[in-house]
Amino acid sequence: MLSLPAGTRIYLAVEAVDMRKQFDGLWAVAREKLREDPRAGAFFVFTNKRRNRVKILYFDGTGPWVFAKRLEKGRFSWPVGSDDQRLSLSPEALTMLLAGIDLKDGHRKGWYER
Repeated sequence: MLSLPAGTRIYLAVEAVDMRKQFDGLWAVAREKLREDPRAGAFFVFTNKRRNRVKILYFDGTGPWVFAKRLEKGRFSWPVGSDDQRLSLSPEALTMLLAGIDLKDGHRKGWYER
């Protein structure tokens, strides 16, 4: 469980990303597709096409961190964006997303649902 301060900036990549990407690959996606500077202290959240894996990129001032989560069953309810490649989330919304709560309807999604 992540516990983030209220002012934390979080950018969610709307499009799926190849989960084989590590530090440098995710860094490039944050800079080129999301048009943000990863060194600015924001969290960048990525998922794969099947929506069963999540990676989070974060720079703490000394180097990048990559957090990863893989679901054994089910998928994440991933928000859809407008024309932009990213969405801004609050720390509470990220916590709900990672806990399996559908941000659109505001209820926990059964992991057996697809």
